[in-house]
Amino acid sequence: MKKIIFILSGFITFGLGTLGIFLPILPTTVFYIATAFLWMRSSDHLYAKFIQSSYYQKYIQESLVEKKITFWGKVKLFSTIFIVFLIPCLLVKNQMMTITLSVVFVLHFILLNWYFNKKTRVPLEEEK
Repeated sequence: MKKIIFILSGFITFGLGTLGIFLPILPTTVFYIATAFLWMRSSDHLYAKFIQSSYYQKYIQESLVEKKITFWGKVKLFSTIFIVFLIPCLLVKNQMMTITLSVVFVLHFILLNWYFNKKTRVPLEEEK
């Protein structure tokens, strides 16, 4: 039963992640990471097929693992985060919430830029 629930949840997160490619408000990466997790726990076949898919390669492998994100990829990422944080600020007029979301957005901006610009260290054996 647990395996079936994980497989079905994986299909739901995969569908939401794929919708996120076309709808800027849905975070593709988060849903694809959840899909990989759920299918890894439930089906070796689905997990292997997903890892080899072009969707996974483009949105997870290249951008997060290999840190090969383009300038426009960063612009899309930060624009989406900005919009997601802006919506509650516009709907709920609460100064403390607005300040908190602004601080969290700035931290996202700084830390994600640091992560993507950080050079990966070459192992000592390959330096020679």
